[in-house]
Amino acid sequence: MYDAKLVTVTVDGRFITGFADGSFVSSEKDEESFSSKIGAQGDIAISKTNNPLGTITLTVLQESPSNTFLKQKAKSLTPFPIWVTAPDGQGKTEKSGGTRALIKKSPSKEYEEESGSREYEFQVFDYTEA
Repeated sequence: MYDAKLVTVTVDGRFITGFADGSFVSSEKDEESFSSKIGAQGDIAISKTNNPLGTITLTVLQESPSNTFLKQKAKSLTPFPIWVTAPDGQGKTEKSGGTRALIKKSPSKEYEEESGSREYEFQVFDYTEA
């Protein structure tokens, strides 16, 4: 059975806490793994894509204890590791991330009647999935 409490995110070795409700973490490869081209007579050529980039997006509460740390990381241009680990609901674990990542920009800020959230988008330069 899936349990959101078992999803962990580490940024530069630090566990991130205070996630917002809804979809609080997503990770994906930036490009498809291959491309294909079809010739005039129906011949197919397949080319492997060697792009190692991926994107991980985290959404934390405005009051998340991790916000200060993530804001500092957003100002840094020194790559750091990020890993997302989650149960797949069938007794196994999914892991995605890489050893070299940066936060693309500081999160946008909205202020309203109720507390909001902050979204951090990470560019992972050596993205892997397992």
